[in-house]
Amino acid sequence: MRVLIVQSNANLGELWKRHLERLDANVVLVQTGARALNLIETTVFDVIVLDLVLREGSALTVADLAQFRQPDANVVFVTDTTFFSDGSIFRHSANARAFIETTTPAKDLAEIVHHYGSVTHARA
Repeated sequence: MRVLIVQSNANLGELWKRHLERLDANVVLVQTGARALNLIETTVFDVIVLDLVLREGSALTVADLAQFRQPDANVVFVTDTTFFSDGSIFRHSANARAFIETTTPAKDLAEIVHHYGSVTHARA
């Protein structure tokens, strides 16, 4: 399972990465939308863990390009805001599969990502 994490907070991203690697995921961590866009053009991912509020770049742009270039990639949005807390993210992003709080325990996030990565592999 190939996972892209797009998280501006490097420490938090590394924590998530370690938990996913324990589940045998191949994980790439980036901190900007621009870097994520470049990777989506060149590397296939099963799951993209995407912070909704990036310091640099737009999460929705990343999700849109992923939907266009990699329609089988599942996006797990994470956020520490109440933005889209009404569930409307699922109307804005066709490849959104989950919307969770940034404070979700890393082990739980890894299990959610692993589930959606397994779903992708089952479709292949």
